[in-house]
Amino acid sequence: MKKNFRIEMVFTLIFAIIAFLIRQEFVSDVLYIIAYLIISFDILKKAIKNIFHGEIFDENFLMSIATLGALFIKEYPEAIAVMLLYKIGENFQSLAVGKSRNAIKELMEIKPDIANVKRNGNIDVVKPEEVQIDEIIVIKPGEKVPLDGVVVKGASMLDTKTITGESVPRTIKTNDLIYSGSINLNSVLEVKVTKKFENSTVSKILELVEDATSKKAKTEKFISKFARYYTPIVCILALLIATVPPIVFKMEFITCLYRALIFLVISCPCALVISVPLGFFGGIGGASKQGILIKGSNYLENLSKVDTVIFDKTGTITEGVFEIQKIVTNDISEDELIEIAAYGENFSNHPVAMAIRKKYAKKIEESQVNNLREISGKGVSANIFGKDTLIGNDKLLIENNVTFDEANEIGTIIYIAVDGQYKGYILIADTIKKESKKAIAQLKKENVKNIYMFTGDEAKIANKIAKLVGIDRCEAELLPDEKLKKLEQVLAKSSEKVIFVGDGINDSPCLARADIGIAMGAIGADAAIEAADVVIMDDKISKIKKAINISKKAMKIVKQNIIFAISVKIIILILGTLGMANMWLAVFADVGVSIIAILNSMRTLRE
Repeated sequence: MKKNFRIEMVFTLIFAIIAFLIRQEFVSDVLYIIAYLIISFDILKKAIKNIFHGEIFDENFLMSIATLGALFIKEYPEAIAVMLLYKIGENFQSLAVGKSRNAIKELMEIKPDIANVKRNGNIDVVKPEEVQIDEIIVIKPGEKVPLDGVVVKGASMLDTKTITGESVPRTIKTNDLIYSGSINLNSVLEVKVTKKFENSTVSKILELVEDATSKKAKTEKFISKFARYYTPIVCILALLIATVPPIVFKMEFITCLYRALIFLVISCPCALVISVPLGFFGGIGGASKQGILIKGSNYLENLSKVDTVIFDKTGTITEGVFEIQKIVTNDISEDELIEIAAYGENFSNHPVAMAIRKKYAKKIEESQVNNLREISGKGVSANIFGKDTLIGNDKLLIENNVTFDEANEIGTIIYIAVDGQYKGYILIADTIKKESKKAIAQLKKENVKNIYMFTGDEAKIANKIAKLVGIDRCEAELLPDEKLKKLEQVLAKSSEKVIFVGDGINDSPCLARADIGIAMGAIGADAAIEAADVVIMDDKISKIKKAINISKKAMKIVKQNIIFAISVKIIILILGTLGMANMWLAVFADVGVSIIAILNSMRTLRE
């Protein structure tokens, strides 16, 4: 509960209890009125403010006029109880909506602070915003790329996971395009700037999250929608009950006024105020027990209407961890091939090198490696165990006139040659999650019509993975803004709700823009988790189906509560109008309906 509400509730109950215990009528009445004003002040204030803005018939007006009516006929405990129940319901709704996502710390951390610009033979350190198109910037190892541009001198490896979401660093050489937000890993680069900072990739990512969040449709509260029609009808009927019988049937005005005020008190939708948000909140609680964190009741509702799911690849469909998938040898054992590769890659921090060393898992004697030379974009050459060795891609072997069998595999292929003789290759690739194929098949059984994959990875690799796990359509080699454009196209065509599932900083704009953004909580970036509407804490995409099922169950229960509460309410309103229901009967019926609705809502907590 919010701190202010806790304070209001405590003081309201204190004054109400003292008022109940005191037998002096005037003092008791004053204490009851004070208790009422404490709990209802902000609702009364909103109702008056909205009246001046032309918004008369909202839930604040209904709660105000009904409880003031109860005060008028001296049903003080009921006025206080009705308002207290309403405020508790509001509090549930507030909790369900969740915290705002205005500040995304991790996204801000990818923003480069400086740029080293070559001007008049010197290196000037300036803000990225001050650099002009066609100027030359120098990027040292370990520095963030401050602006988009083309490499004019140097070759290096770039960590691009903040931009593309891919774990493997990208080899960059002269004439290659590089994007701001990437990190230069090992060599100095000189880059000709092609875009100003405000148009750069990193700026786009920062802006896209804000824009996408503002575009997300907000589900209106059920009570607000209901009150648009219900409140004016109730108020008009109460007015007619108070005035028509005295004029037409010559009944006593005081009796009719009393019935009208009872009618207003009966009309307070307490059962709805409590049970509807509690139904959503119970669904959210039930999901959390399954390791699924849903940030608001509107997202829970949207999950029941999904017809399209879009997945990122790395860390979502795949593990995001590179491992040796296959070893092919030629006149050498697998153990010997791995040993040679591990010695040659001993000095590299590249994920591929780390995967090879992990497989070898033995101590490496550095004295056995001599004349190690890194050949940018191709691999390494070295003298290992006294033999000239080449470890790298097909270009390295072709350049050194080594005859070899080209592998037609999906992933990173490391060829190895010793003393000019081809010895085999090692295939290293991201591992597909064991449950991915089954989870996607389950979604299709849940009538999810469209399942897509949007990724920054190479098309060849992405299409192969999509085919293996049963994904209908794959869009590859996408930057964050391109992913968002593709998502916008899907949203425009979809008649139902669209889910986007991702884990990286680069997924944040899509997670914020989709009807429901789902982030992987265990390995996901903080920015992705913050931008998402739903977080799966153990990264199991099978939980998406579970979340949809929980949502459908919660919505079914909420609809049951709405129909039940309204039906009973109408019956009691009719009895009250005919003078067949007094205040206590009305309150008893309302509380009874509330209890039944609450107990029904609690079923959403069970799977």
